Amino acid sequence: MKQLYNIYCDESCHLENDKHKAMTIGAIWCPDDKRKLIFQALREIKIKHGLKPDFELKWNKVSMSKIDYYIDIVNYFFDNDYLHFRVLVIPNKEELRHDLYGQTHDQFYYKMYFDMLKTILDPQNSYNIYIDIKDTQSQQKVEKLHNVLCNSQYDFDKKIIKRVQQVESKHVELVALADFFIGAVSYLHRELTTSKAKLQLIENIRQRSGYTLKTNTLYRENKFNVFIWKTGYGRK
Repeated sequence: MKQLYNIYCDESCHLENDKHKAMTIGAIWCPDDKRKLIFQALREIKIKHGLKPDFELKWNKVSMSKIDYYIDIVNYFFDNDYLHFRVLVIPNKEELRHDLYGQTHDQFYYKMYFDMLKTILDPQNSYNIYIDIKDTQSQQKVEKLHNVLCNSQYDFDKKIIKRVQQVESKHVELVALADFFIGAVSYLHRELTTSKAKLQLIENIRQRSGYTLKTNTLYRENKFNVFIWKTGYGRK
């Protein structure tokens, strides 16, 4: 019997001309039967630190005043074997040459989504994929991504990739957790240094993961997987 997993996705600085150097796309994934347990635990961590249960976990909200809360979030992730993370980093969007590959930046964005997700997928299991909603026009692209992923796995009846759905991160705890870790990796690769709290959390993640976050992990790293995309790889 296939194990059902949920994959929760988000990205940072994905727009072509947003004046941010690095682009990151990533995902948290876990067994579906652990979902409610994880959601409840994340809310309990908020309450422990005097926050409301509906407080939204977001990297751009990180501050030193709540540093103990964020450290507990990092530790909760690394202390639980059923939580996993993968991030794909495009270090410098200015080096992209979409014209050479006959593509728009928007098409490249979805190709990168595919590259990020394909390592997670195992044909012996099945998956629901949840993506943070961006705009009212993106549903068609999400449906296309679903089809591309299914075709890549010869999953023409959608038994492996059962669903690709847009959700709002403020209502889905694990999309918010994905935002948090993606934001940390993005902050590092954008070479920002203005927030002491964010730098402390990045160092905490480095220590817990055992990785610098600046270079690739092994392809099959299953806990905190980092892939640095290089222009020379090419995308057709």
